[in-house]
Amino acid sequence: MALPPYASPVEKLWFWIFRGSCGLVLLFLIAPVFVIIPLSFSSGSFLTYPLPGFSLRWYEEIFSDGPWMESLKNSLIVAPLATLLAMTFGTLAAVGLNRADFPGKGLILALLISPMVVPLVIVAVGMYFFFAQVGLLNSYTGLVLAHTVLGVPFVVITVNATLQGFDFNQMRAGASLGASPVRVFFTVVLPQIVPGMVSGGLFAFATSFDEVVVALFIASPTERTLPIQMFSGIRENISPAIAAMATILILLSTLLLITMEFLRRRSERLKAAP
Repeated sequence: MALPPYASPVEKLWFWIFRGSCGLVLLFLIAPVFVIIPLSFSSGSFLTYPLPGFSLRWYEEIFSDGPWMESLKNSLIVAPLATLLAMTFGTLAAVGLNRADFPGKGLILALLISPMVVPLVIVAVGMYFFFAQVGLLNSYTGLVLAHTVLGVPFVVITVNATLQGFDFNQMRAGASLGASPVRVFFTVVLPQIVPGMVSGGLFAFATSFDEVVVALFIASPTERTLPIQMFSGIRENISPAIAAMATILILLSTLLLITMEFLRRRSERLKAAP
């Protein structure tokens, strides 16, 4: 928001006070990030300031063969699969809820997004007992399905928001020209809701890649994901290797935010196009 040229001195003062307050709040929120990043380059064996020296030994440790790479491999297996399933199920659910009108529609939507509202430990306990009954504990399948459930709400919300400005008369026009419902969806609907799908998918990926509570209940030691490895490292031996991996995750999160902002602007340009 720009300051208008005709603003009074009092308005200018409040404008700069507001901007300064926002800057201080932002600095307070990101200060822990600035603390973690230098620690990842420490030559010491503990998380201490001032740094005893500069070294890349902790990055070499996490990228060498060992528990860090094994947990990273597990996360890179689980998170993409959970993201693809969440995007598929979430998109179908959002389109169905927007197209259909039936009793209990609001209840179904509330159930779909409930994993975002219910405390995660309750969701984890419920999944643990359910998966134990169907034999999905201690397996990649169970972990992927659990993370899919956590990612679906993000896709439903973003796709549902994208569909708010969608003209469903385009689907009727496609059907009147002889196209099947599947072809209408892939040629008319899908290209216009892709930004919402991808944005929700990025949130789902970040949620799966960063999730630790459900994984502690569902996964076995062989499916040890990266957040579990970091959590165990904090409990057992706090080393700068954790800071090194945290720095990499910070860079990954930054890339995801940049991608989402790019998709948001692209979606706005598509909506504004005649």
